[in-house]
Amino acid sequence: MKVYHGSYIKIEEIDLSKAEKNKDFGQGFYVTKIKKHAWEWAERIATRKGLLKGVVTEFEFGKYFFNDKDFNVLRFDDYSGDWLDFVIMNRTNRTKNNLHDYDFVEGPIANDRITSRMYDYLDGTVSKTDFLNELKYHEPTHQICLCTVHSLQTISAPSREKTSRLEKITEEIIFELTKEKQISEIEATDIFYNSDTFARLSSLHNPIQKPWQEIYKMLKKELYQRTN
Repeated sequence: MKVYHGSYIKIEEIDLSKAEKNKDFGQGFYVTKIKKHAWEWAERIATRKGLLKGVVTEFEFGKYFFNDKDFNVLRFDDYSGDWLDFVIMNRTNRTKNNLHDYDFVEGPIANDRITSRMYDYLDGTVSKTDFLNELKYHEPTHQICLCTVHSLQTISAPSREKTSRLEKITEEIIFELTKEKQISEIEATDIFYNSDTFARLSSLHNPIQKPWQEIYKMLKKELYQRTN
């Protein structure tokens, strides 16, 4: 799965000791599968630094590691009470270390608007139920936090040749999904990146070697079988 990290510089080497504390899922290296959000974050950091433009670094994340027993993994499929409690625990952590022992954590983002309402919840001006109900209408977001040195083996810089082919196929398929299903680019991206078809296409060992049209047919067949 292709993921992105937004910053003011290109990331050549990941150093967890430089990562900010008190983030949603604790201290760690954060990436997202939504390129648009990575660019938004990059521009925001660049502005803080007084720079004209941010930088987004691409990585390949081995999605199969989610099921690897050698890794301690926590995943939130959507905003929920458990997600909220976990984010608050990390945001209010006053110690020098993470309060959990997960290698990586995946889930939605607490952006500025959500964070503002989160503090309203902590102040008692909005109930937990009302806060979570509001989140049902929030646009899809995504992040993965690599929290340990052990987790860094799940991510790598993609080869240029492979990336070029993967990018072209991905763009074509996402475009077709948006047209055929009448959905947003974010929704189409989420469907494709979470499919077995994409996992096979981006495999390091035996990627699918077919035209994008054939791969799209494979995806459609997979999605049909999921719902029938």
